[in-house]
Amino acid sequence: MYLCICNAIREKDFRAVAPLCRGSAEDIYRQLGHEPQCRQCLDDADDILGDVRCCAA
Repeated sequence: MYLCICNAIREKDFRAVAPLCRGSAEDIYRQLGHEPQCRQCLDDADDILGDVRCCAA
C-alpha cells in the first residue's frame, strides 16, 4: 500500500528504512530520496514510525 502518493513511497519501503534512521518521518523520506509534498501523509508516517520503534524496543 502507498503511504505517500505524492512521492510514491510504499509503506513497506518506509518500514524497511525506519529502524535504520533515528530521525523523524521527514528524515526517513529524505533517506528514501524524497521530501514531503502535500504533507497529508505525515500523520500516518508518524504512526508507522512509532509502531516500528515500539516493536523494536
